[in-house]
Amino acid sequence: MDQKILLLAAEGNSEHLQSCLQSLDEKELNDLITKHALRKKGIGAVLRGMFKGSPCSQQKGVSRRLNIYKHCIELVESGDLQVEIASEIIRLLMLEAHKLPGLTLADLAMLFIEAIKGGSLLSGKSLELFPTILTVLATSKETLEYGTGELTGDEYKKQLINTLCSSRWSPQYVIHITSMFRDVPLSKEELQFVVEKILRMFSKLDLQEIPPLVYQLLLLSSKGSKKNILEGIVNFFNQMDKKQKEEQRDSKSLELEEATVPLEQLRHVEGTIILHVVLAINLDHDLGKELIKYLKTEQQGDPSKALCPFSVTILLSMARIHRFKEQIFDFLKTSVMKTFKDKQFLQGSRFLQDLAPLQYDVSDMFLEVVANSVFGWDHVTQGLVELGFILMDSYGPKRPFGGKAMESNHILPKTPAQQVCKLGADILLETFKVHEPIRSEILEQILNRVVTNAGVPITHFIDLLSSIILSAPLVLQNSSSNVTEAFEHLSFLPLDTVQGFLKAVQVNVMLQQIKQYYEAEPDLLPPLKLEKCILAQRDQIFLQEPLAHLLCCIQHCLAWYTNVLTAHQQAEEDQEDEEDRSFQQELDRMLESITRRMIKSELEDFELDKSADFSQSTGVGLKNNIYAILVMGICEVLIEYNFSTGNYNKNKFEDVLSLFKCYAKLCEILKEKVGKNKLSSTSKIARSFLSMGFVCTLLTSLFRDCAQSHEESLAVLRSSTEFMRYAVTVALQKVQQLDETGQTDGPEGENPGKMFQYLCKITRVLLWRYTSIPTSAEEFGKKDKGKSISLLCLEGLLRIFNTVPQLYPTKISQFLQALDIANEDDDEAAAEVNVTEKAAFQIRQFQRSLTNLLSNIEEDFNSKEALLLINILVMLSKLLDPSSSQFVQLLSWTVKLCKETSLEDAPCCKGLLSLLFTLHALVKSPVTVLRDLAQDIHAQLGDIDQDVEMEHQCHFAIVNSKTAAPTACLMVLSQADKILEEVDWLINKMKNYLGSEAAENASQAVNQTQPLEKAVVLQLGTALTAYHELVQTALPTGSCVDTLLRSLSKMYAILTTLVKYYLQVCRNTTGGIPGRFEKLVRLSGSHMTPQCYAFITYVQNVQRETLTSAIEKKKKDKKGEESAVMAKVLRETKPIPNLVFAIEQYENFLIHLSKKSKVNLMQYMKLSASRDFRINVSTVENVLQEQDAEDEPDQDESIASAQSNTSREPKKKRRKK
Repeated sequence: MDQKILLLAAEGNSEHLQSCLQSLDEKELNDLITKHALRKKGIGAVLRGMFKGSPCSQQKGVSRRLNIYKHCIELVESGDLQVEIASEIIRLLMLEAHKLPGLTLADLAMLFIEAIKGGSLLSGKSLELFPTILTVLATSKETLEYGTGELTGDEYKKQLINTLCSSRWSPQYVIHITSMFRDVPLSKEELQFVVEKILRMFSKLDLQEIPPLVYQLLLLSSKGSKKNILEGIVNFFNQMDKKQKEEQRDSKSLELEEATVPLEQLRHVEGTIILHVVLAINLDHDLGKELIKYLKTEQQGDPSKALCPFSVTILLSMARIHRFKEQIFDFLKTSVMKTFKDKQFLQGSRFLQDLAPLQYDVSDMFLEVVANSVFGWDHVTQGLVELGFILMDSYGPKRPFGGKAMESNHILPKTPAQQVCKLGADILLETFKVHEPIRSEILEQILNRVVTNAGVPITHFIDLLSSIILSAPLVLQNSSSNVTEAFEHLSFLPLDTVQGFLKAVQVNVMLQQIKQYYEAEPDLLPPLKLEKCILAQRDQIFLQEPLAHLLCCIQHCLAWYTNVLTAHQQAEEDQEDEEDRSFQQELDRMLESITRRMIKSELEDFELDKSADFSQSTGVGLKNNIYAILVMGICEVLIEYNFSTGNYNKNKFEDVLSLFKCYAKLCEILKEKVGKNKLSSTSKIARSFLSMGFVCTLLTSLFRDCAQSHEESLAVLRSSTEFMRYAVTVALQKVQQLDETGQTDGPEGENPGKMFQYLCKITRVLLWRYTSIPTSAEEFGKKDKGKSISLLCLEGLLRIFNTVPQLYPTKISQFLQALDIANEDDDEAAAEVNVTEKAAFQIRQFQRSLTNLLSNIEEDFNSKEALLLINILVMLSKLLDPSSSQFVQLLSWTVKLCKETSLEDAPCCKGLLSLLFTLHALVKSPVTVLRDLAQDIHAQLGDIDQDVEMEHQCHFAIVNSKTAAPTACLMVLSQADKILEEVDWLINKMKNYLGSEAAENASQAVNQTQPLEKAVVLQLGTALTAYHELVQTALPTGSCVDTLLRSLSKMYAILTTLVKYYLQVCRNTTGGIPGRFEKLVRLSGSHMTPQCYAFITYVQNVQRETLTSAIEKKKKDKKGEESAVMAKVLRETKPIPNLVFAIEQYENFLIHLSKKSKVNLMQYMKLSASRDFRINVSTVENVLQEQDAEDEPDQDESIASAQSNTSREPKKKRRKK
């Protein structure tokens, strides 16, 4: 029969062919097809013959064709055919598909859909035919029945796709179906529906099946829906990473077999997919543009979705494509900076933390990318290195114009720029550790920057170099040529750079030349040859040998060696030990001799006395300055040596005091001489040579040592108030150095653990000294001797309380515990410390001190001490949990103090208000406090309308006639500006939510912003009431008026921004304007704007009177000063036009919003003809009345009267009863 079919088909005898095929039933026809398919030959000719004998013009022919299609699909899916045969069959079926009628095509399409839904497909090979069926169906002009209605071919195809995507897919078909849709013509909506369905299938697939599916999806993206595809891929793996982190976090409670996805497998799959994505972007740049656009949009709304490890890895890999490189690094750089700025902005405001919490650490995210890159992600390492250097170059320390380089604190970055720079260094360091092939490149780039950036600070690169060498010491050996080249350039680099570089590479530079400067004769004075330490070149004098540093180094080495010998006393001594000990004894004899002769020496022996020249402009003066600094340093080194080796010997301590007197004389001379040049003595006198450990020991001995055996010797030092003051002053200097640089001078200065221990001990001593001997009980001596010791102790406590949380945030509990218990090394006790309770205990001590001080305010009030106490409370309050009862107690106490204390000292008033605002901001917004303070300021200074009788309703006694202006007023306006900045930040957040394409629909965005909108309106409404009080206040001209005008301009600008936001809401959604916003507009229109114009008139009147009186006064003296007075007035009136412009902009956009929302918001605004701020309505009226009295009518009088009637609203004042 098969031969007959082939023969008839070849002859073209269609009638006989049709009759032949009709003689075969369905089974026989299927068997014939199966036989030829399995024979691996002739199947194509047989099928063509069958199709030729089954014309679509006849119903039987259509039925036969449908049967052939169904059987061929079953054959292909059976898996019994060779691949070539199956492909040949599918090609033939594709060619014949366009001849099928619409109904048959619909039946075949439903056949495929049912097979997919039922899971009856085996190989999925037949799915290659499905796109052709759908394509032909879409182009069919027939009308097909569907349900109770009729559809065109294209509409029917849409229904089929909808049915397919709404049904359940077996995971094994997902890749085939995705590949199939590449050949199906899809509308934008259909494609989006298909993509969403495929993305939902990700979670149902085995992890190993996702890379080929992603590959097919990326090919499908050529049709469109690029953003949806990329968003789905990024979100899926972002969720997988989060799930993996949770499993790792809970790994202790999970069994090994319970882990959902092995970490290594997940990272390898992610790496493969990233390669697929980057390859697709390289071929289709529009895909890359869409990815960057999507991430930028997401970053505005939820940064954790945009900057997740997976998406950042894709971006860094994309950066290898030249077209996207600059764009990607700019985006990452600005995103990181914005995140750190937002974090800093949120830290000080509980109001913002509650509304928009930032639960995202960008540093951890980037370091996670570095950690993930070890799983074969070689394509990301270059991007990580480039990003690290870009962050360090962009946000490293800067040199101010014409000034000294400002070095950043590499131990604890404080500003957002420093944090970004630190993140760049961390990325490079971690990349260096995990990727050996790229180490040489990182090191080379660091050394290049150290050598070539001589004009800018490079300490951040020095610190990175030091960390790299500590992590891999042998790296220098592998990069010896680069290091050698760097050494060759040392002579051309700044001194700080050279010192840092040498320190980083651990070059041991030891000077053994003390004998060159030591006078061996035992009776020769002075004992050291200072003239050899300087170098004279023409008229310039240079320090050639820092002798004090050399002596200090020897003293510390000697102390270290002595401790080593003491630790090994039980060991058997041999000849070598005897030689070492003789070396030690020789150095001891040398230092003893220097001490004895330094005490005997007079200042004249060093050519230094009060009559000597210390000017900086002459060679002799420069030489004397260098000599004085050298002698002072030598005295300090000898003080530490003799105290440390004296073993509480009275004679030794007398020597210490004698050395200090020599130091003090020189210090006094330098203060007098340098003071004439208006330079601070601290800027001329070098940092103290005393080590931190010795300062700690000295303070403990002076103030806390109660041992009877030490009493006689310590009495020598305690008898000198100047020496004790000196000891505390040096401690302050060391703490300040530690706070600024993270380390101190001396052998243990770079040991964080030791520095922390010393800080704890010093704090205990200073705290005991201050609480035991209050400032009021201390005898000051002469007034020119400086601050009291108690006051210095308090200043030291303030610096320490500021330093410890910054440098040792993880050791705060140990620090507070050390202030309480004798054994500060008790780790078990420290681990159980409640930081809030311990901090509250310390706070109560300082509260009592401040209360006692303020209770005697009418007597000898110490303003400096009160201000220090207030600042200490500010620092310690940061250690409290804002939700704790202790914090509430401190806030209540502060509020009570401000309400009941009438303090006339401006700095203390400013400090108390700052404490009040700081505490309030950590619990709730202080905007209500501002309103009460503004009312008090208004009551104290009076109203701009002298006819208004003020009734004094005092909220805060701290606001009085002495402090209301400028202190309290400027503090209130400063805090108001912060509140306005918070509101502005929230409005931008709301706009980002509204404009984010990540929101599924506009209503979702509105739901997200409703809490923010409510908070914004409430904040602005309360702030308006505070401003309403201030613009009615008769403020003195100067800073208060200028600041208020600028703050009002900012307030109106933010109101305008809010109006623009609601314009955007009206464009994007069907929602209207909330009622609370209408109330805000009414408040601004009825209470605020008229008073602003009245205040402007008041300011101009006051300044006009000031100008007139000043000009008349100056005419008698110096006529030329008239222009200076006018210039000052012009400067003070400069903010007025800006304020008027801001008001007009606000009203202008309100008009637009009224039209857009169809709500008449302008009914609350009192527009006036006197909007030109230079027109004074009352003055115009007075002039007109005078003209009328003189019977000189003017035709324009009616016009002026009309103008007056329309502009009366700004004159209305609230009369206080």
